Amino acid sequence: MSHAFDDIAVGHRLEGARFCVTRETIREFCDASLDYNPLHLDDEFMRGRFGKTEFGGVIMHGMTNFGLITRMLTDWLHPLGGIHRRLETRWLRPVRPGDAVRPSAVIAAKRVTAKSRWVTLGIEVRNQRGEEVAWGEAMAEFPRP
Repeated sequence: MSHAFDDIAVGHRLEGARFCVTRETIREFCDASLDYNPLHLDDEFMRGRFGKTEFGGVIMHGMTNFGLITRMLTDWLHPLGGIHRRLETRWLRPVRPGDAVRPSAVIAAKRVTAKSRWVTLGIEVRNQRGEEVAWGEAMAEFPRP
């Protein structure tokens, strides 16, 4: 699939799967990651203030967004012969039970080096209200044949 890299256009948009957040999905991530922080499980604890931040209830693990983004990228890359190499993200607002989030990406740049071919993607995750809950940047490699 050496032509796949050449066919990728800057500005092309990827859409990831929609993910509905429930207390059960949060608990499943707690069990999978062994992260039982009260941020994700204890409503009473989360009614408090954390400096200037007030969450008002339990929140989804930020790493769930990371996993959704990674799935979107690998689902797109694998059939094209690409490899997900880097992902940096910043969480902007909490995601709560009842929210639905969807990652997306836009091809921001392509670069050819002596050893390989690279794509840089702008990443965002939005909730059902269209609010951006996370953003970042990813890099993928398309090894030379």
